[in-house]
Amino acid sequence: MNLINRIFFKLLNIWWKLTIPLRLRAKGVEVGKGACFYGMPIISMAPNSHIRLGDRVVLCSDSRFTALGVNHPVVLRTLRPNAEIVIGNDSGISGGSICAASQIILGKECLIGANVTIADTDFHAINPKNRRYNNNQSEIDTKPICIQNNIFIGTGSLILKGVNIGENCVIGAMSVVTKDVPRNSIYAGSPAKLIQSDIGN
Repeated sequence: MNLINRIFFKLLNIWWKLTIPLRLRAKGVEVGKGACFYGMPIISMAPNSHIRLGDRVVLCSDSRFTALGVNHPVVLRTLRPNAEIVIGNDSGISGGSICAASQIILGKECLIGANVTIADTDFHAINPKNRRYNNNQSEIDTKPICIQNNIFIGTGSLILKGVNIGENCVIGAMSVVTKDVPRNSIYAGSPAKLIQSDIGN
């Protein structure tokens, strides 16, 4: 990298550090100490909902700052009143999408690989009658997601509603997680299945 590029990226990082936390706080996001942003994430919040970023959280929305690149900026979106997204201290997300109609909790020291999607809702009703225009929340299923501490979720994975992933787990790339994952295990596939248990022991 030549000198001009190094200066450009240094100035860009300073700009992001100065402006993005202010812009997120203006939207109502709680931003922890030392949070780091590579590019502006996409944030939208339903009335009376909550998004909290812990200390030293890293959100990477710019492909120049992550090995695989990202398909889009980080998306954090609450869809209903009282919905909540919490991202624990020292966790990092590259170009992921987190959409909460009820609650999504991401623990401490989690690694969320490029372009992962985490959603606690079906977004649309299962009943086919008038599905296209049915916005009745009571007919659109949603269940909270809890991703515990020290989880690594591989690129392109999809975490669906109601899932609880135990601490220290690894989710293989491009997996679709539809059921709970016990702690200290590796799951992969679509749907995700046990590959190895008791990792780290």
